[in-house]
Amino acid sequence: MKRALEFLKVTVLGGLVVILPMTAAVLLSVRMLAALERTVEPVATHLPFGGPVARIAAVLLILLGCFVTGLVVRTQLGRRANAWLEGTVLERLPAYGLLRSLGKRIAGEGQDIEMAPALAEIEEALVPAFIVERHADGRFTVFVPAIPTPTVGAVYILTPERVHPLDVPLTTILQSITRWGAGSRELVAKMLPVSS
Repeated sequence: MKRALEFLKVTVLGGLVVILPMTAAVLLSVRMLAALERTVEPVATHLPFGGPVARIAAVLLILLGCFVTGLVVRTQLGRRANAWLEGTVLERLPAYGLLRSLGKRIAGEGQDIEMAPALAEIEEALVPAFIVERHADGRFTVFVPAIPTPTVGAVYILTPERVHPLDVPLTTILQSITRWGAGSRELVAKMLPVSS
């Protein structure tokens, strides 16, 4: 009974870690879109197709805001502000570090070992994993995601012979994880030898 309650608690908390940030992002986007629509509506009513024009203008304003934010973050002051925001606020949010690393790798910016796709030997099986770091003694810290949610899982410290890096894009392993292991044949075929 105690094991069942623990499993239930961990599973519910794991689901919340994924659902809450996604829900917050969706709600924030919807509210932002509605607020911008109301802002541009007085001008849009004087144009042909008033309603759709207001929505399109609101979406374009959001995209422009994202573009300007991206430009600002590229400046030295913007990088410092972004580092402060990440260090003091965002790093405290559950799964933020994982999502940031995954995003960087998908965008082609994370070329180091951080969050590299791998297959890890856990008990008598190979499981999809992400290499988080390499220790001075050669061991690896790996994150093994729960299927089908790649932001929830367990952390293991394993010897090099139990960690098999993969020569696949990050999206390939993510697709396999979110599809309950479909496509694992390609992952096994792309295992690389570990250099010690």
